[in-house]
Amino acid sequence: MSESKLAGQFFDAAIGLLQQVRDEESRSIAAAGKAVADTVEAGGRLFAFGAGHSSLAAQDVVYRAGGLAVMNLLAVPGVVGVDVVPATLGSALERVDGLAAAVLDSSPAQAGDLLVIISLSGRNALPVEMAMNARALGLTVIGVTSVAYATETKSRHASGTFLKDHCDIVLDSHIAVGDAELTHESIEAPFAPASTVVTSALMQATMAAAAEQLAERGIEPPLLRSGNVDGGHEWNGRVMSEYRDRIFYRH
Repeated sequence: MSESKLAGQFFDAAIGLLQQVRDEESRSIAAAGKAVADTVEAGGRLFAFGAGHSSLAAQDVVYRAGGLAVMNLLAVPGVVGVDVVPATLGSALERVDGLAAAVLDSSPAQAGDLLVIISLSGRNALPVEMAMNARALGLTVIGVTSVAYATETKSRHASGTFLKDHCDIVLDSHIAVGDAELTHESIEAPFAPASTVVTSALMQATMAAAAEQLAERGIEPPLLRSGNVDGGHEWNGRVMSEYRDRIFYRH
């Protein structure tokens, strides 16, 4: 079978976006890495949140080999992933006012901690209120979003604002509105979204920048090893014991 032309075009599009965020977001990534490192050094806790498919990039840095052990998932029931039935309920919950405040109030997050909020559009009530409430509680907020949505769509929050308007640091994924990189003359809808690839790369780049910052300060980053390599379980047991008061996915 011959190679797929469209498959190759998707790789080209994804690579182009990765190069763009590498070059244009380098300062923001460094700033985000510094904020993460500052929080770790100060004894704070790290949290990541995303709704729907944005949750994939959040989950990618939680309890992950090569990742920071103190990164926790801030879970909102019914919106993390597509396991809720019907799946459309997750999208509906993103537009519910007050849900973010209820989640934060019942979470272990507190002043001095850091929260990464991932939302491609940044226009729904949930991510906007999550950022607003987190900052009011004294958390540092990093937003990972496509800034293009703020100029090409309308906010669904009563304030008329977007996620990017309530963050200490913004990482722009540069994903086009609609999140589909390819079109075809015989296919009516655009297809092949790249937001997961790019957003996950932004998250991992930020974690790498944080590890670099910590190492430069003479601090051993609290990293996890793969449980599938010799000594991995023992290493992880030591790290999780040392940082147990900052790890909530084990409780």
